Amino acid sequence: MEKMRIGDVAVTKLALGAWAIGGGLWWGDNDDKESEATIREAVDCGIELIDTAPAYGFGHSEEVVGRALSGIRDRVKISTKCGIVWGDTEGSFYFTLGDKTVRRNLSAASIMREAENSLRRLNTDHIDLYITHWQSVPPFITPVEETMSALLKLKEQGKILGIGISNATPDILNEYLACGKVDLVQEKFSILDRAAYLSFEDICKDKDVVFQAYSPMELGLLTGKISDDYVPDKDSARAGKDLFEPENIKLVNAMLAKWRPLVQKYDASYAQLAIVWAAAQNYFVNVLCGARTKAQLADNIRAGQLKLEKEDLEFLTKTADEVLQKKV
Repeated sequence: MEKMRIGDVAVTKLALGAWAIGGGLWWGDNDDKESEATIREAVDCGIELIDTAPAYGFGHSEEVVGRALSGIRDRVKISTKCGIVWGDTEGSFYFTLGDKTVRRNLSAASIMREAENSLRRLNTDHIDLYITHWQSVPPFITPVEETMSALLKLKEQGKILGIGISNATPDILNEYLACGKVDLVQEKFSILDRAAYLSFEDICKDKDVVFQAYSPMELGLLTGKISDDYVPDKDSARAGKDLFEPENIKLVNAMLAKWRPLVQKYDASYAQLAIVWAAAQNYFVNVLCGARTKAQLADNIRAGQLKLEKEDLEFLTKTADEVLQKKV
């Protein structure tokens, strides 16, 4: 599997995302034992980075990752996040899920508390990459300088080894960079959603910042397993997403039908083609792929080993462009 560097850390270009492993209202109930086995299998297959966050299942994803990596922590890197809190009245309101009121808070004090909680849940003495999950918004604005001071302090203490930001803008990244080294920016990126990548492309090249893509399969839409009449549950992670509007699902499924010759040519799945396309866009792109089962993981691992010819990558882009021109 191809490898790359994120700051001082060497990892595979494909990383395991543990959002769905958190379960809850967004993703439904999981078999934690199966999730743990899947994580361990990922490490055995050579995956070298596991990405999680406190917000994934309100700490549950971190706990599952921590249990899964017991005894094999030295074989893998962990990234987790800060800035999304619950059970606290401090911070800007973000959303309500079930009985939880969730807020954004990137104050230094909150980050220091969150880091300790994540270290405990992950059962580790350090976090390889610590990422600000969502950026500060009114009314509870925290200056980037304060946020970065906490991250740099954690780095000095050896509790985190690298710093990343997520769901940001190039201007915000520049603010962080003015305060210190940033190793990674994590943004939504797929063949059907390229805006963030295009906005960060130049600065990532110039400042040696890795662009890490999340949701390369568009929450499962690019797997070919979503029927034309599919309607997301109102509390699911897919609810309210424009690509899950009925007409757009039909457009995407028609696009996937055009991919069938490549599925046959490479003995690949639709999801694998989508993952490989994202990873192939640049040398500094790292791709997060979620998996809750060994079967899903095996599909992702195969994508990490697959190379597409240039003309086939261009064909995939062309078919996606047609969807983007027509989608409602």
